[in-house]
Amino acid sequence: MQRLTPEQLRSHRWYGTDSLRSFSHRARTRQLGLAAEEHMGRPVVGILNTWSELNPCHIHLRERAQDVKRGVWQAGGYPVELPVMSLSETFQKPTTMLYRNLLAMETEEMLRSYPVDAAVLMGGCDKTTPALLMGAISMDLPSVFVPCGPMIPGSYRGEVLGSGSDMWRYWADSKAGLVGEEQMRGVEEGIARSPGHCMTMGTASTMTSVAEVLGMTLPGAASIPAVASAHNRMAAASGRRAVELAWQDVRPSTVLTAGAYADAVTAVLALGGSSNAVIHLVAMARRSGVELTLDDFDRASRTVPVLADLRPSGAYVMEDFYLAGGLPGLLNRIADLLHLDRPTVAGCTMGEAIGGAEVHDDRVIRERQDPLSAEGGLAVLRGNLAPDGAVIKHVAADPRLLAHTGPAVVFDGHRDLMRRLNDESLPVTADSVLVLRGAGPRGGPGMPEHGMLPIPDRLLKEGVRDMLRVSDARMSGTSYGACVLHVAPESHVGGPLALVRDGDPITLDVAARRLTLDVPEEELARRRAAWTPPATVYRRGYGSLYDAHIMQADQGCDFDFLQGAGGAPEPDTE
Repeated sequence: MQRLTPEQLRSHRWYGTDSLRSFSHRARTRQLGLAAEEHMGRPVVGILNTWSELNPCHIHLRERAQDVKRGVWQAGGYPVELPVMSLSETFQKPTTMLYRNLLAMETEEMLRSYPVDAAVLMGGCDKTTPALLMGAISMDLPSVFVPCGPMIPGSYRGEVLGSGSDMWRYWADSKAGLVGEEQMRGVEEGIARSPGHCMTMGTASTMTSVAEVLGMTLPGAASIPAVASAHNRMAAASGRRAVELAWQDVRPSTVLTAGAYADAVTAVLALGGSSNAVIHLVAMARRSGVELTLDDFDRASRTVPVLADLRPSGAYVMEDFYLAGGLPGLLNRIADLLHLDRPTVAGCTMGEAIGGAEVHDDRVIRERQDPLSAEGGLAVLRGNLAPDGAVIKHVAADPRLLAHTGPAVVFDGHRDLMRRLNDESLPVTADSVLVLRGAGPRGGPGMPEHGMLPIPDRLLKEGVRDMLRVSDARMSGTSYGACVLHVAPESHVGGPLALVRDGDPITLDVAARRLTLDVPEEELARRRAAWTPPATVYRRGYGSLYDAHIMQADQGCDFDFLQGAGGAPEPDTE
């Protein structure tokens, strides 16, 4: 592969020309404590770090950034750490999804505006991964992603706990009167015991796995636990690789082919991954100029088996997955479904990256003839209630609800849900369909993770642990249940969800991929004529920009002006 010369590096325009600006840039670099021979003629590697003291998933990334820098120096590069926004799923309200596009914009503009030849993207907590990748895709500079890694398993009285998944389970049991305050305190203390993202196959593990199967990480990077010494070594190796990517000018546009995105869809399904991956992958593909639709997910779901026996759909957690062979082991078992000749940032093809990978525990990563589910874990639904589609993670639902008709119990927004859910006068039974609207991309705002609607306390006490739930919201990838999500168009823009009334029959048929509101079209037309759009939530700032330009769930919830590859000019450095 042809290598760039020092004069061809992007950073040369800042540092190497005979101009007043270059004189100033060199002088200010000396102000940073660096002699000319330490940085001149070397690739500048920008380390985009999403560390934050309010993001426990990323609390170790300050340390990992030092490992990346070590690798960059070892390979003859010049590392510069660039802090960017941290999207903390745990603390940021109303939802990190509101800010995914903001971090994507910041990533793109940081890379564009500074003298950077290559980037190391450091993240992992849910929306951070797609945001960093979306920005890097749009800027199209050589980049490698460093996943923050899953935390170690939770523990309580000898029981392995999975973050998110077991929180919901214990919370439901506590509301049913089966678990006391002391037990809940023990679970609270034991469910998140180290740095790193959720150790279940939630959105974080799903999206870092997506980054790996897309070819944007080193092989095996996504499965390494955050506190393992192998994680330090992976970070340093990624720094070394970033220098080579700069010299070789290997850009995301080289790696992120249509085949790469198709393989990412396949991997998400084989992992029993988060429903959120649908939105993020559609958005990322559109940034790459690749057409990816809900139908692509549903088509693959009918043929791709679920092989990862991981919570919330299965029994194990990410450390088990790592020790069993990790993502390379799983991908090797479905190699016939993948595009193996495509390139990766590791300098090898995907086939070479997973070639020879072994599975060490067939209980965690199942054999093809013994899948957790013969079909992929996600299904795309359509019908008069979701004309542009909806998604259900049916592998994590009670099978009895996958073909169900019940009367709607409607809530207008999360506050209404919380206020009325346990009202004794609420006409709700185990057969009811809980409907939440006003929780979509605009209505939420930001499409919060409210889609796993809580079950009323009185039904929990009767032993009910799953109900059919329908919303234009998302749900955490660590959640479970018969939850129909991402209903599009959302109610806020006049989608059919806005027309549902208490008592209306709703039918779900996962096998037929149908979601219908069983009300005569004449009645729906009358309701539609009487409907008025809700008031705008934001009147200024980023929220106003978001409200004006956010797209619907089936289109990836990107901003309409950010789709497509390239388009922005390089800055003038003279």
